[in-house]
Amino acid sequence: MLVQGIKSRPTYRGITIDPHARRHIFVLEGEGALSLLEQTVPPEVLARSEILYTAGGSREKQHFLALSALGADQCWQAPSIETLLFRLRASLTNATMGSRLYVSGTEGFIGQAMGLGIDFGMDYRSIPTEHRGSLARRVQCVHCKGTTENVTASPFTCTHCGLTLLVRDHYSRRLAAFQGVNIDAEEPGTAPEPEELFS
Repeated sequence: MLVQGIKSRPTYRGITIDPHARRHIFVLEGEGALSLLEQTVPPEVLARSEILYTAGGSREKQHFLALSALGADQCWQAPSIETLLFRLRASLTNATMGSRLYVSGTEGFIGQAMGLGIDFGMDYRSIPTEHRGSLARRVQCVHCKGTTENVTASPFTCTHCGLTLLVRDHYSRRLAAFQGVNIDAEEPGTAPEPEELFS
């Protein structure tokens, strides 16, 4: 059901630390913590680093303890993605030239954190990203403009307007969401059964 080769589909090249950056801001969700924990980070980089973490959908309780043990200049755990994004906004407000933003976690999280970086003048191509964790998607209904988090099947029922939506592979960087279109607009009630595609 998905259309392959759509150019807007995000790609994640992984996190490579820029040793020349003056400040490092690591924004990590759930299993995204492993993107940093699996690297050997020099102490001089950690001394100029801020780690913002939220567990998100991860049940692993040890990630934050392991991140704290790295010895970064700042390491903070948020109770939710929304709270982390609020703190990230403050960090970017105070960031100086030469700061580098790194983002790792689920696709919806990456898109929202990158969106803040873009709002502060960063080129999206200069933000290292790594997808870790669930493949669930953040989907915007093109009809009512409502956004549904953690969509794992297509088609699915929009939580805002109730339409049956096909999850397209088209991604909006501005909205940090994939697009969902009514699959049975011409013949209501003829939508195929949902298929788990993004678990």
